[in-house]
Amino acid sequence: MRKILVIEDNPDIANLVALHLRDLGDEVEIAVDGTVGMEVSMARTFDLVVLDLMLPGVDGLEICRALRAKADYTPILMLTAKTGEIDRVLGLEMGADDYLTKPFSVRELLARVKAILRRTDLAKKKSPDAQQKVIHAGDLEVIEEKRQVKREGQLIDLTAKEFDLLWFFINNPGHVFNRGQLLDKVWGYGHDGYEHTVNSHINRLRAKIENDPAEPRYILTVWGVGYKFSEEEIPS
Repeated sequence: MRKILVIEDNPDIANLVALHLRDLGDEVEIAVDGTVGMEVSMARTFDLVVLDLMLPGVDGLEICRALRAKADYTPILMLTAKTGEIDRVLGLEMGADDYLTKPFSVRELLARVKAILRRTDLAKKKSPDAQQKVIHAGDLEVIEEKRQVKREGQLIDLTAKEFDLLWFFINNPGHVFNRGQLLDKVWGYGHDGYEHTVNSHINRLRAKIENDPAEPRYILTVWGVGYKFSEEEIPS
């Protein structure tokens, strides 16, 4: 049974989220403020943390930062009542795997949770003795098992979703994907209206892996269609 921690100070939202996650067969614990949430999440291991951004005591960004400093990787779904792009970007930059803006539907919540847990389960099923997959492209080195990216030998700090996006692109060089397809393949859901999520992630990813993001070498725009990873950078 998977263990999920819900850190949310609104009891109605917390109980609603917990109710539906328990319906999936998961064990759910609730922390009603940031201070308690920080203590519990640091002391124990969870398969997923559903984390509100605005919390009394310690805010969600601080908890997210602390979780990402732990050796064990804990998936994070961030909840926010704020609609500004900067708030979502901050959460994703701190390492949240995904976010939901309040108010949200139960169906959408469960879709996001299932997508995150599905990716986690697939990663756990990989044999620890299996040879790790490493892909080289230009001056990039992408290491699957360690979820590491190096450029000219120097580590690049990517969020979880930025790595997932790069890994998908680099495994499909030359293939053009529109934003809806990327949402479905990388995020695990395909809702209209979330295409801006793809744009913002690609912009941040380019800023980290490209020497000149304005003239990208790796992630190319195919105008009127979508994006692709340059097949010319993959060794033949």
